[in-house]
Amino acid sequence: MGRIHWCGTGLSSGPGLRRLIDAGHAVTVWTIDEPAAYALLAGREAEISGFSQQALEATVQPGEVIVSMLPPDLHGDLAQIAVRRGAHFACSSYLSKQLRDLDGPAREAGVTILAEVGLDPGIDHLMTHDLVAGYRASGKVAAGNTLSFHSYCGGIPAHPNAFRYKFSWSPLGVLRALRTPARSIRHFTELKVRHPWEAVSRFDAPLPHPETFEVYPNRDSLPFIEEYRFDPSWRIEDFVRGTIRLLGWSDAWAPVFAALERDGPEAEERLADMADTLWRENAYHKDEPDRVVLVVSLEAKHDGRPVWHRSWVLDAQGDARGSAMARLVSGTVSLAVEAILRHEIPAGVHSAPHDPKLVKGWLGALESQAQYLARIDHLA
Repeated sequence: MGRIHWCGTGLSSGPGLRRLIDAGHAVTVWTIDEPAAYALLAGREAEISGFSQQALEATVQPGEVIVSMLPPDLHGDLAQIAVRRGAHFACSSYLSKQLRDLDGPAREAGVTILAEVGLDPGIDHLMTHDLVAGYRASGKVAAGNTLSFHSYCGGIPAHPNAFRYKFSWSPLGVLRALRTPARSIRHFTELKVRHPWEAVSRFDAPLPHPETFEVYPNRDSLPFIEEYRFDPSWRIEDFVRGTIRLLGWSDAWAPVFAALERDGPEAEERLADMADTLWRENAYHKDEPDRVVLVVSLEAKHDGRPVWHRSWVLDAQGDARGSAMARLVSGTVSLAVEAILRHEIPAGVHSAPHDPKLVKGWLGALESQAQYLARIDHLA
């Protein structure tokens, strides 16, 4: 089995990194923060090296795997190193144009580039592929059906605060995401919003103890209709990939939304100042548990009557093994790395697998990482 080059020792890295070492894989941890690396290893043996792209490229060998847990703007550079060296690459982030453009070179080099294998994107993809496959095999597919798809995921505090949210790291990423337009389908019509909070709605999650949240569309959902292998003939009533927040979030964040709407030459400076303030006032305390909720649902109706309806539901909280977010993000990345090493993912650029065997295996492996993970048949 090839060596794994794990780049980055941030808050989301620990559980997946430790899992790979415990499974007997040879791992080199590349970091600019050696004390953080030793803390993540928690007494385990692994090679630790000072990170630089030049040092990584000089070290990595054909057939090995580069894992990037670094900021997304570095993924493309590390993936290019992988292609040049005949190595593979994995990260949890969305597939960027820079990564997609490597599909041809990666196929020619016989290497795999695998992205969107974290929590969201990642676990949500696996759940969706399972639901779509289940609907196709149900015998309920009919020309007159209409489909509604909802995928909502969010990290929220296990112990709610007045702000209805807490930060594990700099709030800048969250704030910038809220300034990004969103596109989805609602009631058979394309819904475009300049700011996600303009489309906040209430959502009743089918948890063991039902709970109401607020949700909003995130980014551009429409390209995932093809990614999830929806048949072009299917009539889509709703299709949205979005973010889940605690009830009362939109009211608590109203002053933030007002500030984010202000443009101008000093917008980035104001954003940084706001992030600093939010970090001081709403950061997680040491050892405070976080929570992750993920609900993915697919429903088919005929003449307005449900004929098929399933959901995947996940609810996880931080515990002694690490934060819920870290377990689910890096744990899924570690499964992706092992799939690459077993040659279960072909050469080229890919997102989370749709192969039923891999989907079932990965979701089964992730069951221990959540306090609740279940597939629900609502019409059973």
